[in-house]
Order: sequence, then structure tokens, then C-alpha cells
Amino acid sequence: MASLTLALPKGRLLGPAVSLLKHLGYDASALGNGSRKLILDDATGALRYVLAKPDDVPVYVEYGVADLGIVGQDVLREREPDVYEPLTLGFGRCRLVLAAPRARSQVNLRLEPVLRIATKYPRLTSAYFQQRGMAVEIIRLSGSVELAPATGLANLLVDVVDTGRTLRENGLVEVETLLRSEATLIANRAAFKLRMTEIGLLVRDMERATRERADGGPRG
Repeated sequence: MASLTLALPKGRLLGPAVSLLKHLGYDASALGNGSRKLILDDATGALRYVLAKPDDVPVYVEYGVADLGIVGQDVLREREPDVYEPLTLGFGRCRLVLAAPRARSQVNLRLEPVLRIATKYPRLTSAYFQQRGMAVEIIRLSGSVELAPATGLANLLVDVVDTGRTLRENGLVEVETLLRSEATLIANRAAFKLRMTEIGLLVRDMERATRERADGGPRG
């Protein structure tokens, strides 16, 4: 039977994802070894890996190029792909926050004549302000969002933070949390039905491993 194809995100989630796979007994040594290959086969023959940008992982899964994927909930809520989300994985925890320059953090935003918000998350940002009945101009960026308030491009920003250190070092403070996120296993809807046994076993194993890692190790 053909290998299951698992889409993995480049960047900060890749290391913990590889660690999880190794914990499950997969030989994921081909991942993160400096190779520039984007499609790799696990030595066990059970999995094929597709390495993609985090924003693209749900696309590969939704369109069936990959049976499964690992991606942050921030990306899932922004893109809203038509996929199953059978399991959260307990790593990659972060927050999507509204942040402002320290000197403006106490300003009543409703009194501002113009609000320009820089973000990589335009849909979630728009929904947040619409729910509060506030009209804003959203400026979509793909790079260092912290630069926008410092240069006057935007009043505020919405971005993902872990410790908040980058915000603080750039004179910014968190105003409110929009979303809490962690890495999530997603599945293509057709594959989930057609390969239910294989995917179900992998989900079960990942769930057990996630629980063991959270508890500090396997129990006898």
C-alpha cells in the first residue's frame, strides 16, 4: 500500500514535529539535515513528507496532495480550509495578539480618527474589529510586522507571539489576545474516509505520544 503523505511546515514547528515522529519510531533523519529536497520518504516506507511554508500546508492537504499535515491553529483560523482537525499536538503554543507602541497602549482606539493595522492575518484581524463595530484599514505584510508602527506605516499590529520578547524589544506592548494557537494535525476529508484505518492508527499513536510527552514520559 502507498505511503501516507504528511505535509510538514518549514520553520519553528518543523523541529518539534520531527521530534514527535522520531518518538513514534519513524526514521525522520532525512528531515532537517540540510537537504534542499522538498519531498522525502521516511526510511520505514510508511510516510512520505512534503515540506512547505506553513501557510501552504492546509492547501496541500485540502486539495489531496497530502493526506495529512501539521500546522498551527493560527494558520487554520486565518485560511479556514476544508479539512478535518483530528488532534492538537501540544507544541508550538503561541498567541495572536493586538499590539501597540508603548506610548499609545492606553489610548481609546474608538476615538482614533484613523486606525491602520499591519498584519499577516487580515481575515482574523478584520473579523476582530468588525465584531467591535470599528472601521479600520488593514495593511497586509509578509515580513517583520513590528516595523510598521516604528515607521508610521500603521498605528497597531496583529501578529503571533510566543514570549513577547520581539514586541518588547521594538517598544511594543500587547493590548489584547485574539487567539491562542498550537500545532494541529489536519487530514484531507477524502483520505480520512478512504484510508481510515491507517490514519486512525497514526492519530492514535500521535495522541498517545502527545500525552506521554506532556506527562514526562511513557507509563508502565
